[in-house]
Amino acid sequence: MTLRKWFRLFWTTLLLGTGASLIAGLILVGMTDDFHFLEVSKAGFNLETIIFVVLAGSTISVVSQMGFFAYLIARYIAMGFLRSKFLWDVLQLLLVAIVFFDMIYLSYTSFAAEGESVLSYFILPTVLLLISALVSWWKVKATNKTAFISTLFFMYAVTVLEAIPALKLDNTPSHIFMLIPLLVSNAWQIMLLHKLVDNKKEAPVQASK
Repeated sequence: MTLRKWFRLFWTTLLLGTGASLIAGLILVGMTDDFHFLEVSKAGFNLETIIFVVLAGSTISVVSQMGFFAYLIARYIAMGFLRSKFLWDVLQLLLVAIVFFDMIYLSYTSFAAEGESVLSYFILPTVLLLISALVSWWKVKATNKTAFISTLFFMYAVTVLEAIPALKLDNTPSHIFMLIPLLVSNAWQIMLLHKLVDNKKEAPVQASK
């Protein structure tokens, strides 16, 4: 990847993540009184709110990019250690399952009221998994079937790890505000990767498993 291509990835991801955050943030501020991500709560549509949402969105976008490059480095190290694509795929699927279970278990044990059903805590993890699977299918259509598991792992497990600051709050609007720009940014990066390395068929094997 050349410096020019990296700049393209950085700025386009920054713009998309910030734009997604701005749209989601203003909708949440306008539609709910329960939105209090960081220090914003019932702020209304004003310049201060817009500036905050833009700055928060750009920060979330940068977090997404850090997660993306951290994943690529971790994947390189893991493949060098395991020396088996099959084992790497199994490990990724296992981690996806663990993250899915932890999202339900930790949220339920931390936030559930006495006697509350655990079923409602399946909603967010399931929706995220479905979105991740859709992006993975899209990646396969653009490259080949070897990219499905790696894309699923990145879109699900890495996104959840990046969203931990919001997921630690018992506040659905805050979850939405952070997850939307993360999902947009991560989907854009993983879908752009094979184009940046100029090899649609080999990129999933060598760079995005």
